[in-house]
Amino acid sequence: MRIGSGSAYEATVGFSRAVRVDGRVLVAGTAPIRPDGSCDPDAGGQMRRCLEIICAALRQAGAAPEDVVRTRMYLTDPADAEAVGREHASVFGAARPAATMVVVAGLLDPRWKVEVEAEAIIGWAPSRAGKVRRSG
Repeated sequence: MRIGSGSAYEATVGFSRAVRVDGRVLVAGTAPIRPDGSCDPDAGGQMRRCLEIICAALRQAGAAPEDVVRTRMYLTDPADAEAVGREHASVFGAARPAATMVVVAGLLDPRWKVEVEAEAIIGWAPSRAGKVRRSG
């Protein structure tokens, strides 16, 4: 199943917002674009918008934020890590997915401060997977 979000980039670049294969949902890199093409100047606001788009794609695929097992966050400024992380925790804190946050030289649009990817496994949930274990 392929899921679109209406982004103009989907047609011009040739990608789907998300793809569901069996019980796995892969959500493409998601930028903080509003339907009118505008973008919040604040990194926390941008992260909220990315997560709104991701959560909508998850719902269309039959998944929920609790099913997310992996996220990747790309930031253009390390000073935004706390605000971005706080928004990530507000949506995925219960699921506690494996997460990566990296600083990159830039994103496709210079207004963007953050872009996010997510992966989910439908039916997986922390309550079924057990408690977080310490390694080592």
